[in-house]
Amino acid sequence: MITTPEPGLTERDLIARAVALRPALLERQAETERLTHYPEATHDDFLRAGFYRVLQPRRYGGYEFGLPTFFRMVTEIARGCPSTGWALSLTAAHVLQTATLFEERAQDEIFGADGEFRAASTVTPVGIAQPDGDGHVVLDGTWSYASGAPYSTHYVGQTLRAPEKPGDPPGPFVLFVAPRALWTVVDDWHGVLGLRGTGSNSIRIDQGRIPRYLTREVSLLDLPVEGGSPGSTLHGNPMYAGRAPSFFHGELAAIIIGTAYAAADEYARILAERPLIADPGRTRAELHDYQRHLGEALGIIHTAEAALQRNAEHWMEACRRNVSGEEPFTTAVDNRLALVFQTAGRMAWDVLQGSLFRTAGSRYARDGQRMQRYFRDAATYWTHVGASMAEPLARRVGRDHLGLPSDDIPLIP
Repeated sequence: MITTPEPGLTERDLIARAVALRPALLERQAETERLTHYPEATHDDFLRAGFYRVLQPRRYGGYEFGLPTFFRMVTEIARGCPSTGWALSLTAAHVLQTATLFEERAQDEIFGADGEFRAASTVTPVGIAQPDGDGHVVLDGTWSYASGAPYSTHYVGQTLRAPEKPGDPPGPFVLFVAPRALWTVVDDWHGVLGLRGTGSNSIRIDQGRIPRYLTREVSLLDLPVEGGSPGSTLHGNPMYAGRAPSFFHGELAAIIIGTAYAAADEYARILAERPLIADPGRTRAELHDYQRHLGEALGIIHTAEAALQRNAEHWMEACRRNVSGEEPFTTAVDNRLALVFQTAGRMAWDVLQGSLFRTAGSRYARDGQRMQRYFRDAATYWTHVGASMAEPLARRVGRDHLGLPSDDIPLIP
């Protein structure tokens, strides 16, 4: 057992800390983009606040708070800096799948003596897991878009099982957890439109050896959790028996909703500061149209966040029912939850680009302006592989409702 840094920390305390960091995160936005990852000062703030341990099991020094609290924290951090919210979420989140899938021996090694665990991850398989005949597998390859890599202690990646014999195709997906000593961060996160400070570098593993028990023959897009998992048994918490795709879509929704709130904050500042051309003694804040633009935008963003939070509760309930035997956490359940999360994210993107950015004025689309940054970040989110799943997810949910098979519809082409 590893003692949590603050055993008495409450979910309310955690969210208050995220809100209190907003001014500092706003101030550090430009530096975060320049560095291509959030600065050391922000990392230290997160360590002190306990943000990396929100979903981590208590057994290994975490707080084991639920999904609604995690998503609320991510939204608040993204409201201060979208790139920082993205990187925080995509390193603090993968503890959930690690604590779900792996047996006690593996988890003891992964979390070590101090419970320090921050893991970048990507879903695309790279290379082959070559057995070395000594209870280990050898990994070799470069995995791109590993958001949060600069501050990660581990990498949760996917590869393919080695063929049974020469000439055979590779086997199924292999999920692995590689400690930081095994890989290097490639300096290649440059030249992107938005999310420039997410530290979404590639990571490189050169003939790295890990014990076979730090691998599982599963895909993150199809976790075997029906009826429970090694993690739900080990930790006595059904949260560690949930499917991953819907959870991942919830992460992205939390980030883009936070970004939309940030744009609304900036819009309100612009209205209050920008004088009218014909009447310089007054500002745009006094005009009905701009008041309406802001009010309608906030209504949509609040609705998106309400959907995010309620659906997070549904995800937790699906885990509980799965472990209790009332209803398995099937891909059909996962599809439905994922589509709700994605719809919430799309609502936030639509109002950010279609209302707030459009009516703020072209001077706020210049380099260095926060409104421009929020638009770039949100537009880049909308090109992410998660957002590209909109059509196959909608088709899956439609087929599920019609009683037709949907597992044959790939989420990623």
